[in-house]
Amino acid sequence: MPELPEVETVRRGLLPVMEGQRITQATVNRDGLRWPFPANMAARLSGVRVNALRRRSKYILADLSSDETLLIHLGMSGRMLISGQTFGSFHHDHPAPQKHDHVVFDMEGGARVIFNDARRFGAMDLMPTAGADSHLLLAVLGPEPLGNGFDEAYLQARLRGRNTPIKSALLDQQIIAGLGNIYVCETLFRAGIAPQTKAGALSDGQVAGLIPIIRDVLAEAIEAGGSSLRDYRQADGELGYFQHSFQVYGREGQPCVAPGCDATIGRIVQSGRSSFYCPSCQR
Repeated sequence: MPELPEVETVRRGLLPVMEGQRITQATVNRDGLRWPFPANMAARLSGVRVNALRRRSKYILADLSSDETLLIHLGMSGRMLISGQTFGSFHHDHPAPQKHDHVVFDMEGGARVIFNDARRFGAMDLMPTAGADSHLLLAVLGPEPLGNGFDEAYLQARLRGRNTPIKSALLDQQIIAGLGNIYVCETLFRAGIAPQTKAGALSDGQVAGLIPIIRDVLAEAIEAGGSSLRDYRQADGELGYFQHSFQVYGREGQPCVAPGCDATIGRIVQSGRSSFYCPSCQR
């Protein structure tokens, strides 16, 4: 599933063709994806302007001139692809309709944005912009890891006394919004903390040290356009490249990249997810 860097990369790719632009026509080709689409979604989206395009955790939020906000979740395989727009020296003509093009936005500037989702685990919803943060999917989320609300005092308080592994704690969206398996594995390697370590056993210094590492990992991933492992593409159809910088994720049995370390990367399963780590560097 796309994590914060992938969703932020898609949002930034959509900005030039959606923010400040009117949706001349929205076409909805099915009744829903993970859950049913809201009633009359095509009519409610056609003719309105996208006032702002923002992100909350792994959700893209489009604030509309109709005083509604469109919530978009990419799910496992969702893509938002742009055509009819020039990227650098390349012009992307409108492609022929594809089987899994579920929602299509024709924009006033001539661009077309297609939401394609082969596995249909994605989602869209419409809600009043006023009070959008109280939507059932957003209300439970913790602070953004790149925002001011995520600081040493906050994380120390949330982890203090917790008996869950630090890997699970960092994946808890009620503690930190947007982190997923890839970036937690990479963060814990850089921090030298084993994924099995109980969150409450970490010192205040170790917890404080996680803050800049999390931010660095996410910033580097966004700069690289995210990580493309299976279905993920940027809005212009290009792959992300951060997967070429993985130090532990997906590298089971390969040598550790840390200078002077002769260990190999291990893998354990925690809560049904693979945790990749160096048994020598991470204690």
